[in-house]
Formats: sequence, C-alpha cells, structure tokens
Amino acid sequence: MGQKTRVRRAAAAVALLAATVTVSLAAGCTDGGGPAEDRHGQPTTSEQNESESPRENSADDASVLAVKIDNAPAARPQTGLNAADIVYAEQVEGGLSRLMAVYATKLPKAVGPVRSARESDLELLRQFERPTLAFSGAQGKLLPLINKAPLDGETPGKVPDAYQRAADKPTPHNLYLRPNKLLAHAPGADALTTGFRYGSAPAGGEPETSRTVRYPAARFTFTWSADRGRWLVSMDGTPAVTTDGMRMAPATVVVQHVKVRASAFHDFLGNNTPYTETVGSGTAEVLRGGRSYDVDWKRPTATDGTEFTTTDGTPVHFAEGQVWVVFTKA
Repeated sequence: MGQKTRVRRAAAAVALLAATVTVSLAAGCTDGGGPAEDRHGQPTTSEQNESESPRENSADDASVLAVKIDNAPAARPQTGLNAADIVYAEQVEGGLSRLMAVYATKLPKAVGPVRSARESDLELLRQFERPTLAFSGAQGKLLPLINKAPLDGETPGKVPDAYQRAADKPTPHNLYLRPNKLLAHAPGADALTTGFRYGSAPAGGEPETSRTVRYPAARFTFTWSADRGRWLVSMDGTPAVTTDGMRMAPATVVVQHVKVRASAFHDFLGNNTPYTETVGSGTAEVLRGGRSYDVDWKRPTATDGTEFTTTDGTPVHFAEGQVWVVFTKA
C-alpha cells in the first residue's frame, strides 16, 4: 500500500508540474528579451542579428526544427520531447549531457527547457536542408560561426515572442519555446534527410533488455518494454518522463561511438567544451525489439546523412517511431 501511495503521489506531482508549465506559458512570463543564461546561470549572448525580423515560413521552404534541450537534473522533467522524431544526446562541459530534439512530422505546443548551442551542433545539422535551430544563446566567439552556418538560428533576443519563462523551475532551467512562432507547420518526414531507413529488423542480433551509456557526470539507461514495444528511458537512475507524465520511450536507440575531442571554446569556469565529431565512420549498436545489433556507421561529409550497415554492407532498418541517438566516446 505504501508503494502504491508513493506512485500516486509521484503521478500527482508530475501532473501538477505539467499544469504549472501550461499556466506559466499561457500567462506570457517572458525573460524580457534580455541575455539568456548558460550553465550555472552565467549570462551568455543571445542577440543574433537583432535587427532582422523573424523569417517568414511558407509551405514550400519549411525544414526541420531543432531545439537544444537542457538535461541538467534541475531541468527535468522536460516538455515536448516525446513529439520529436529524433533525439540526439551528447556530452557537454563538466561531463554533463545535453539533448537536441529534431521535429519534422509534428510540432508540440511547447518545448523546453531551451539551452545554449555548441560548436558541434553546426556539423550535426548540416545534414538537413537549412534547419531552424532554436537555442537560448551561445558563447560569444561561437555566434559568428552560427551566423555563417546554413541554418536559421532563432534566439530569445531575435524572436522574443517565441520564448517564455515559466515559474516551475529556477532560471536558467525554465526557458520554453512555442514552435508555432517559428514554423507555420510541421515540414513532414521528407525533411528528415538523415540517411535513416525504417523497416524490418536485420537478421541476427543478440537479446538485450537494458543498455546504459555513461558520461563522466551523467548516464542514460534504456530498458526494453515488451508490453509497449519501446525502450523506456531513465536518466541518472531515475525514470524519465515529460511534464505530461508520459514516459520517454523511443522505438529505436542508437549508441554511436564517435571521436570526442576538445573544441576551441570553454565555459566561464574554464571547462573545455567537448566537440562531438559526427562526420566520419565507426561502430554503433542499434537497439530495437529487445535485441542489440552491432553495426557500422558512415557519414562521408557534413551534408550527408548517417548510414548504418551490417558488417557485410547491408543497410540496417530502424523500427517505426522515435529514434534516440546517443553519442559516446569511441
């Protein structure tokens, strides 16, 4: 009975938090268009081409929306992650993790908390046709690179009415995006130029019901649920849910082994920002259907999507539904 009571209380707390986020966003509690804050509350630059008005979106030019999502413990539970087609997880300063959610087939009402961009995001996003990147700001020396990249960078300083602060979490973990202020509609699956293939599972594989990926100060665990036909996500040992109380549960998880090197940028504490190299080749494990498949990955240039194949070169298909790609150091 005690365990059931705790479960009911936890569910009630998540529901209350979801209601708080919804009410706060509807109330228009904005950050006033001032500088956003990076990790540890350090102010960063978010004024990117402030003189420009938000770009107009038509049915012909829409591309994917990519949103940088805070994944510090204080930022959880997040909003809108389950609507993403792809969720990328990478290591950032201090051994922590950050997410990038990519939306093509549907746009949620709100996404967040939104946080700052990193240099390796620019390489990762080149696979899409001029994507929209929503982020809270960036290190001052990185902003010129973002401005020159073939993407539409949208910050609170540039599009203040697209972002709002909510009252459920402390700053800087409470900045939320309203996607319909950036894109008039979801661009559709054709905008996902990722190289991913969907269909039947490859032959072979090994039974696997749980996989954990560790960073120095964070970890992800994916547990197979046969009842749901999905991988249930846990972060740092705690089940991961969104503010609507739904468990994060991708259909396919890719653990991609990549080169992680030092970048030219540091945070205000002097910690170097890791650069995750997503162009090149290497190995990965594809988790689907309660099995793990050892595969090879290849992305020849930044404008290519990433292809996953078996050792004999046969393309590997993913299960229909959301895909998580977790980058880990090779």
